[in-house]
Amino acid sequence: MIQTGWIPGGLAARPQLAGQGCLPSGVNHSLGRCPCLHKNSGMGFPVPIPGRRRRAGSSMRAALALLPLLAAAQALHRGKAYVREKVCQEYKILGKENFRTMTMVANSRKYSNGTFEEIGSLVREIVSLAETCCADGADPSCYDAGSTALSVKSCSAGSPFPAHPGTAECCAQQGLERKLCLAALRHPAPPGLPRFLQPSDRELCRAFRQDPREFADRFLYEYSSSYSQAPLPVLLASTTSFLSMVSTCCISPAPTACFLKEKLERKTLSLLTLTSNRICSRFSAYGKDKVSFSYLASLAQKVPTAPFEDLLPLAEGAAEVSYQCCDSLAEDCMQKKLLEHTAKVCAALSARDARFAACCKGKNLMENHFCILAMLPAPAPELPAPPEPTNKELCAKDGALHATRFLFELARRHPSLPDAVLAKLYDSSGKLRGECCSSSDPSACWDSKRKRIGAELLPFLEKANLLCGQHNQLPFLDFKKRLRDSLAQAEPQPGPEQLEQLLEQRASFASTCCLPGAPPLLCASKVSSELGELCQKGSCLLG
Repeated sequence: MIQTGWIPGGLAARPQLAGQGCLPSGVNHSLGRCPCLHKNSGMGFPVPIPGRRRRAGSSMRAALALLPLLAAAQALHRGKAYVREKVCQEYKILGKENFRTMTMVANSRKYSNGTFEEIGSLVREIVSLAETCCADGADPSCYDAGSTALSVKSCSAGSPFPAHPGTAECCAQQGLERKLCLAALRHPAPPGLPRFLQPSDRELCRAFRQDPREFADRFLYEYSSSYSQAPLPVLLASTTSFLSMVSTCCISPAPTACFLKEKLERKTLSLLTLTSNRICSRFSAYGKDKVSFSYLASLAQKVPTAPFEDLLPLAEGAAEVSYQCCDSLAEDCMQKKLLEHTAKVCAALSARDARFAACCKGKNLMENHFCILAMLPAPAPELPAPPEPTNKELCAKDGALHATRFLFELARRHPSLPDAVLAKLYDSSGKLRGECCSSSDPSACWDSKRKRIGAELLPFLEKANLLCGQHNQLPFLDFKKRLRDSLAQAEPQPGPEQLEQLLEQRASFASTCCLPGAPPLLCASKVSSELGELCQKGSCLLG
């Protein structure tokens, strides 16, 4: 977990998202995009103009003034001269401090596992390169020489810059290809939940007053690396608005009332930040097709009475939102598409399920969407065993659709199965179809697999469904007590030390992976660990 190092003394913190507001330290307010603030040259931090009220959504528009910088990375293939001209154009338009802010956010997001010192070192080098080589009269070769030196430094054994999973592959290349590769690295999917913790309002103001620049830099790093999967326009709006909130309320004569008012006004963007980070984390880990199945299974568990034909288009629509908006630089892509999708879900399911109707009755569609995401599974309906697809259907052109329909039926009959287990089923389904449908005797292959499915798969699904069902229904201490009793009665009976180890392992899995919004990569690892023990390191269909 990221410590609150930007707060003196590492004081106790509580989760809190940023929301709407204006621009951060150093941003040029003369552009007219944030009329409520002016720059205090003594602090280098925006402060409010008395008696003027901020316009809703101004932070989003203002933050987007920084986005053209990214066009340089996207246009690298056009050649070195173009890159230098583009970067220098943005540097001159934005100014040093705005350029620096954008670089801090973008690189904290890209190298989300880097330390504050590593990110700071990289940002200083990039800003220094732009400052030196974009000055009037600078040698045309300055930028190319400087960027080459920067790439060499990135690949050196003692590099002060943050590591990235793709760095080694890039460093095996030379010259322009190496620089292009390093520039094109994408932020990796985070293994766990967001790590950002916000201290109390009083603690924030104390740190802000001590050193506004250090405070802003640490916050930009902490927040951007923790919510690295949120689309960049959303992330910029969140970071800039949070800093604006702090600078406004910490000099207010009534800071408590100020913070309360600001947080209420920014609720929609706060939810958008949290929700889009979760959506895009799953998209980064799963890809479009698997995200579609994940959403389909989630809907099947929440409203198991809805037929496959009604839910599949909604699932495909959710995947399309991720596909279009997670990497988009368009100002309102995520918010617009997500709200359109939420309206479709509400229209399709409110009349069918009372809980969806309750979530959808609000006027704020973002709150409605968040309510649906947080909804726990419904009780399992009494349904007959689902018909299994035939061997011929599984190997037909639409075999993937037949397999998905069967997994949908499993999900709505096992409403507490966690997403990570269902995702494992999805992967195994594709693997089995590839293996059997390409074999010399597909029917014999499938017949053999079906026997193993009955022996291996179904008992595991029942155990996972029971574990998460109890976790979601019982207080945690009661859940652990029941889990301990169950493990103690297992055959062969575990010893005291093994019992405690199993108890903590299963309880950790349940508390992390049984709830909506569980981190996909971390939970996939936990499922693989459980399967390894279940199969005793032998060959398993889900292994």
